[in-house]
Amino acid sequence: MKHRRAAALLLAAFLLTALAPWSAQAAGYRYWSFWDRTGSAWIYATQGPATVVPSDGDLQGFRFAVSEDTSDATKPRGTASFETICAKTPAADGRKRVALVIDFGTSSDAPSGETPPAPRTACALVAEDATTAEALAAVAKPLRYDTNALLCAIAGYPETGCGEQVASGEKTTGETSTGERSTGAARTEPDPDGGPSVGLLAGTAAVAALGAAAMWQARRRRNAR
Repeated sequence: MKHRRAAALLLAAFLLTALAPWSAQAAGYRYWSFWDRTGSAWIYATQGPATVVPSDGDLQGFRFAVSEDTSDATKPRGTASFETICAKTPAADGRKRVALVIDFGTSSDAPSGETPPAPRTACALVAEDATTAEALAAVAKPLRYDTNALLCAIAGYPETGCGEQVASGEKTTGETSTGERSTGAARTEPDPDGGPSVGLLAGTAAVAALGAAAMWQARRRRNAR
């Protein structure tokens, strides 16, 4: 009985040590993601807004949220089309119209002490060679960038921070059908409570149990001599 109790304690200690990094693991980053609208679908942009040169009639979006990676990023909400957004902005020679959806996210995505503005749309009338960043600057100043040219704030939101890592407890869970999580390459799904996958936990427990059993058997053989 004494050996079994020791083995159980050893197993518990091993599990606590092995799983501790998961409890402290960050869930993702709080940042502005950039999207292209193709038909009725939002597609995560493959380039940054400072390098993309949209065409007249394009619809692009920005969403502020907490996301693990591009496959987990939250899409802009709303179904507004280019025709709706730019209905009151007539075409002009030597200029182009770019429709923008700017979604400031939800209160659960917001940095501490800040309240996100309501989502909004805008039609930017800019030079034909203008980038998306220039179109955004024309309708949503002030913009804020970090030293690595990462877009940190649109229309002054958020006031502080830039792509910071957040704790798992701060991560947004769930979205409506108009702002659902994007889909991407297959990956290990996290546990619904925000921890590692069930398979990973089971594997860790099995390794710990085998290690504890081996140590118990070794001690038992020594005591039998």
